[in-house]
Amino acid sequence: MIDFDYLIQHKENLRLQYLTAQPFPHLVLDGICDEAKLSAMYAGVPELENKSRDYVFANNKFEKSNYKELGSYFKELNDDLQSNKMNDFLSFIACETIFVDPKNHGGGLHQGKKNSFLDMHADFNYHPINTLWFRNMNLLLYLNKDWKPEYGGQLKLEDARTGKKTILDVPFNRLVIQQTRGWTLHGYDQTHFPAGIYRTSVATYAYTQHKIHIEKPRTTDWKPADDASWIKKWMAKNYNTAVKVKNKFFGMGTAKNQ
Repeated sequence: MIDFDYLIQHKENLRLQYLTAQPFPHLVLDGICDEAKLSAMYAGVPELENKSRDYVFANNKFEKSNYKELGSYFKELNDDLQSNKMNDFLSFIACETIFVDPKNHGGGLHQGKKNSFLDMHADFNYHPINTLWFRNMNLLLYLNKDWKPEYGGQLKLEDARTGKKTILDVPFNRLVIQQTRGWTLHGYDQTHFPAGIYRTSVATYAYTQHKIHIEKPRTTDWKPADDASWIKKWMAKNYNTAVKVKNKFFGMGTAKNQ
């Protein structure tokens, strides 16, 4: 489903685009999937029922990790995203060895329903199960048919070190590949999609194998807006500690959302 011939033929220029993008390395690829196949896949997207565990910092966000079971086109997309061709391309543009998580922990088919939002955040740095896998990239394929800017839900990127920002539209068949570090903040503001239409995407995460931890393992680092409530700001400040306590006493939620 993914046009790997295009990626291979243009890999030098795409690597330059990725590495020099502002506010931090990212790449925007439009029409990268076969339009007919992706449209057929989109027609089979159900309304999801498993709500995200990000209760405070996200609203009306639903997920399905094992989306490949929904049909042949879903499986084809999943297989392409996890293929050696994709791993080779990601490694080339980043100039280091990168591989997609074969179990897609925390990723999958995502739906933002009415008034959904996702606060700005930096993702967890080490895989919670394979603890020497360093999270290196997010691959976000958007499935928003006939999307209009007034619907909202644009992907916001910000470098926490410099304060530089950009906003990316999220139309159908757009793949955004973004670097993930402690300073690569991302999220989206509240959506205003028409009734029965949702902010839809497929999220895939890629890693680099480390021999030792090069930085202290942490969970998601939430960065609420300046005008957020004091309660949300307090919860963001103490989120890492709260997750550690929860995991110790109640076990780790793997966010499979089957």
